[in-house]
Amino acid sequence: MRAAGLGALADLGFRGLDNDVRNPVIVTGFTASRTHKLTPGQKTANRVLAVGRAPVEHGFAHLKNWRILTKLRADPVRTTYLLRALLVLTNLEINR
Repeated sequence: MRAAGLGALADLGFRGLDNDVRNPVIVTGFTASRTHKLTPGQKTANRVLAVGRAPVEHGFAHLKNWRILTKLRADPVRTTYLLRALLVLTNLEINR
């Protein structure tokens, strides 16, 4: 991803996957512990990340309703077209 100039917003499950602190490709939130509370800035950063991730998470949740995806074995290009079509259909259904 770094070579292509891309990045990703991720949940805390992906923490530690990208160790480049100065130029992170995978941006995750901050975690608190019993001895280390989050600062107001860290809490705000977590909220901003959550707002950015929410539409994607909702999209994944809606895609799980399409049973065709459970048995999908296809070329990645064709799969991309199928997923885009399913997202369009899902959005049409949601906005009805």
